[in-house]
Amino acid sequence: MSSNRLRLNPNKIQVMWLGSSHQVQQINVISVSAMSENTDVVKTARDLGVVIDSQMSLSAHISALCLSAYYQLRQLGLAVRSLTVEAAKTLVQAFIACCLDYCSSLLQRVSDGLMRKVQSVQNATVRLITGTNCCDHITPVLHQLHRLPVLQRVTFKLACLVTHRDTWQTTFTCCLKVTVASFMCAL
Repeated sequence: MSSNRLRLNPNKIQVMWLGSSHQVQQINVISVSAMSENTDVVKTARDLGVVIDSQMSLSAHISALCLSAYYQLRQLGLAVRSLTVEAAKTLVQAFIACCLDYCSSLLQRVSDGLMRKVQSVQNATVRLITGTNCCDHITPVLHQLHRLPVLQRVTFKLACLVTHRDTWQTTFTCCLKVTVASFMCAL
């Protein structure tokens, strides 16, 4: 790292043990020495906006996501009442839906209970936009707004990522072949 003129910041180093809850409980080390400073072992760490916990269950990430989204919904609830439906859709898309979509491909294999928490946030956003009651079924409203349920949305995003990766690889390979062929002809 020193050849690239990079240095570690000892104030930002976090140490976390990964494993099942039983495995993590068996580790008695609570502090690790790094760069001549002691660093405490943490239960969760945030990296690029994703909260990672020691069991890699993403429960801490989903809790933080829901907490942030519900806070934003409470703040937007005051403004949405005085807006048109289209303006409310745009506002909710900007503040809530993009947060739900960020790194959502990580949610592919989370438990049903955690997925229900994220789905409840999406349901609350749809209810805020349309003024639907809590007792009314949300599925027809989701269809009306052309919104997929969260699990299907995650699957769709993964499919798009994989398709995009394959398309990029094919394009890159073709460009590489053309470049190599033109280079060889120039010799």
